[in-house]
Formats: sequence, C-alpha cells, structure tokens
Amino acid sequence: MLEHLSINSLGVIEETTVELDPGFTVVTGETGAGKTMVVTALNLLLGARADAGAIRAGDSKASVEAGFVLPPHHRSITAAEDAGAILDDDHEQQKHLVITRSISASGSGTRSRATAGGRGVPVALLAEIGEHAVAIHGQSDQLRLKSLTAQRRALDAFGGKPVAKALAAYRQTYSQLQEVTQQLDELVTQAQERALEAENLQRSLEEIDNANIQDNEDEEIQERIKRLESAEEFRNAARISTTALSGDDNDLDAPSAESLVEIARQAIQQTPGDLEELEEINNRLASVGIELADITAEISRFASSLEEDGPMALNQAQSRLAELNRLKKLYGPDLSDVLAWAEQQRPRLDELHGDTDRIAYLTEQQQELNEQLNAHGAELTALRQRAGEQLGEQVTKELHGLLMPTAEFSVAVDQADAPGPHGFDDIALLLQPHPGSEPRPLGKGASGGELSRIMLALEVVLADTDPVPTFIFDEIDAGVGGEAAVQIGKRLARLAQRVQVIVVTHLPQVAAYANKHLRVNKAPNVEAGFTTSDVSELTGDERVAELARMLAGHADSTSAREHARELLETSTA
Repeated sequence: MLEHLSINSLGVIEETTVELDPGFTVVTGETGAGKTMVVTALNLLLGARADAGAIRAGDSKASVEAGFVLPPHHRSITAAEDAGAILDDDHEQQKHLVITRSISASGSGTRSRATAGGRGVPVALLAEIGEHAVAIHGQSDQLRLKSLTAQRRALDAFGGKPVAKALAAYRQTYSQLQEVTQQLDELVTQAQERALEAENLQRSLEEIDNANIQDNEDEEIQERIKRLESAEEFRNAARISTTALSGDDNDLDAPSAESLVEIARQAIQQTPGDLEELEEINNRLASVGIELADITAEISRFASSLEEDGPMALNQAQSRLAELNRLKKLYGPDLSDVLAWAEQQRPRLDELHGDTDRIAYLTEQQQELNEQLNAHGAELTALRQRAGEQLGEQVTKELHGLLMPTAEFSVAVDQADAPGPHGFDDIALLLQPHPGSEPRPLGKGASGGELSRIMLALEVVLADTDPVPTFIFDEIDAGVGGEAAVQIGKRLARLAQRVQVIVVTHLPQVAAYANKHLRVNKAPNVEAGFTTSDVSELTGDERVAELARMLAGHADSTSAREHARELLETSTA
C-alpha cells in the first residue's frame, strides 16, 4: 500500500507530507485548492511526462516522494531491486520502497530525475513499479484495464484456479508445438543445404579414415626423410670408415687400423722377458683391436640398413608427409586434432543421414501436439466463456446498484485469427448502455461519470481476484449526485475492505464513507500575488464542518451540519 506522499513546490502546494492508512481515504477541498495536485504527484511518480508548468510559481524545481509497503515478492519490489534499489524489511515480512521524482525548468526545456530505494533510475522504471502497485482512475484517462491484454488477464484472474490450470497446460503444449514446428521447418526448408553438408562431411571423414593416421606419424616420417635424403653420404662415409678400419679388399697391401694395431700388438708380444709393463700394453692393444672390429661390424650393419631404392622411398615418404600436412591444414593444426575432429563430426553425420526418419518423427509429434493444443484451447475457451458470463452478471448487478438500471456489461470471448501463447481467444469487455443498443468496447460511448462508475463496478468485482494494492479515483463521482453518489460511496467502502482506496471527490455522500478524511487547504496571499495550499487530516467537528461545506457551501450552516452528521452516522451504520 501507499504509506506516505510528500509534495514540494508542485502547483499551488508549497510543501506537504500526507500519511496514508489502509482502507478508504478521501481528499476534499474547495475548487482551485489543489486537490488534483495529489493525483498529479502520483502520476509523476508513476512515470508520467514531466511538465515545467506544474512547478509552483516562483520556484525552479518541484519534487514528489512516495513510500510503499509491499510483500517481499511483489513485482514492484522485484523491479526496484533488479535496478539496485536498497529496501528496508520489517518484522511483518514486508518491504519498504521509497521512490522520488523531481522536475526542474532549464533553458532547453524540462529536466527530470527519478530514484528508487535511494538509487537513480530511469523514469521508465517508475512506470514499471507503479503498474503493479497503483491503479489510477480519472475522468479523462482510465489507466487500468484499458488494453485488451489487461482485460484478458483480468478475466483469467477472475476465472480462478480452473482457468489458471487450463492456461498452464495450454501454454506448455503451445511451447512444445512451437519448438517441434521450428525444428521441422528447419529440416524441410534446409533439406538441400543439409544434404550438401552431409555429402561434404562424408567425404571428409572418408578421407581421414582412408589416411589411416598413426600417432606421431608425421614426426617419424620427417626423420625418415632426413635419413633418405642423406643416404648416399651415409654409404660413402661407411665405405671410407670400413676401409680405414679393416682395409680394402681390392688392395690387400693397403694399411688398415686393425692390421696396424695387430702389428703393434705382436711386436710387443714378441719382446723377450715378461715385463709387467709390456704385458699391460699388450692387453690394451688386444682390446683396441676387438673394439675396432666391433665398430667395423656396426658400420657394416648400418650400411646394409640403408635402402637401395633410396629415390623411390624418399618420394613415397615425401608424398605421405604432404598428405598428412594437407589434412592438418584442413582439420588440424596437429594430427591429434584431425582425429579428434573426425570423432566429433561423426554424430553430426549420423544426424544428417537420419533427416528422413527425423522428419517423419517430428511430423507425427506435431500432429499429436496440435490435437492436444486444440483440446486444451477448447477447454480454456469454455472456462473463459463461463467466467465471462459470471463476470458480466456481477458487474451488471453493480452497475444497476450505481443507478445505471438499463446498462448491461458483458465479456466477448471470440475466436482469434490464429492460436497464440494465451489461447485461441480474443477477449473484450463490452458495455450495452441501454436495451436495443449495440454492446461497445469498454470506454466508448459512455460519459465520464458513467465510465467512472463502470470502472468502479469492475474493480469491486475484481478486487478479490485481480487486485493492485492501491487504487486512486480522481473525480470519479463527477456528473452524479444524490442516490448515485451514495451508492458510489458504499462501493468504494466495500472495495477498501480489500485494498487501499484514495479518492479525490467533491461529493459529501462519497466523503462520508471514508475511514480517513484529508482536506487540501487554500491560503491566498494577496500581497505576494500567489496562493499556497497544504493538506491536513480532519476528525470530529472539523470533518462535520467540511461535509457541511460540501453540502451547502457554508461550514457554519446548522442544517448542513445536522445533515453532515446524519451522513456520517448512516455511512458508519
């Protein structure tokens, strides 16, 4: 609910703060006192366009502030917290939200600033917060239930749990159908592209599979190529080394390392005596001879391992390396990446090859979901029609009580052009002002006073099912009087038993039903050339005097005061 409202330099109001309570609060005052500034302030707080002309004469800036008390999970609280607002909790598990709006005149136009919970926010956020916290009804602008979307939501809320359950089932099926239809459309419309993708993917995977890639194969081939490219040098080195170590078969007299070592060993061995030093040298020379023979044999094995078809083997290795490098360039950068890419793409190829089966499956599923959607949609339509009849009867009854005896309220549940996320139906609230006339959309063909009574009747009926915490009615009783005014007062009081109701009125019959009475007081300053207003709460004799003024134009009239007391007693009863 709205906890307080502060106004500074707006219209004729210099500065005032109004504390508000649950229930029914009425705002009265003489013509021109500034009653509408209360509604103007609230409109600014709800994101209305700022007008520098609303700033009090002589001031350069106007500001308004409102404090709300709302449940923690209320949509207005969530919107404010998402914007960074800082809110206070209380022991009753409620949160306090303070929003402000200031406007100032500048050379380039009007400047406006807004805050929520102490944080600067876009003005548009105030509209989002206010949409779920306050409903304003005035003579020229019925903000609530104005759109067809809002009317559909109101009817669904009035329908209660049966409509909510049917709508949830419908929405779930509708969402599934949309998803299946999208997949099916993609498969059908992109059949050629998907077939080409499958062909290219098949070719790539066959290419990789046929390559029979081994781990680290490219590195091994590079080493082999180096060996093959130097094979002739290796063979020549082996020949020279073997000749130097063991001699030349074609020149038996040519010296060799092995023969020279053997000559040296025999020379040492043939010396006379057994000198220990020479024995050791002899043994070492024998070891050197054996080592040279081993080296010669190893060189011979190395020479034998060199492929005789060197150019052909080199060409084959280079071709294989080129193929591996090409695959790496396409799917790499490494051979392991090529193999990994192939494994990742195989499921996609299976999916593309299964398009025909997939299309058949999705087509069958689409048909089943369409049947389910038709069933859910028909059930939802029937429930809405039933709820519409009940809503029409109840609102019509309220209108008759508001002295519109020939008016008939109804709800049109018509088939939409196409199924949508909310069902098969277009919902419209209609009014037949008198017998023989055509039912017309809400708000068309009704006077301001009639429209105000229609909205009041709707809000009274919807109060338990589609409420906002606070309702503001501005001059809702304009154009009515007498018994109609009394009936309006009664229904506002009934509405206030469920939600907070704030009414700006000039009718004492309405004001008498309020739990709290606020008066806008006008104080002209002739010398200064301007008028100042403030707001005060009336109780006891002050309230009687105000009602008497509203009845007779004179607060001191004895008969008017008696009538005022009678009104208060009647409303209390």
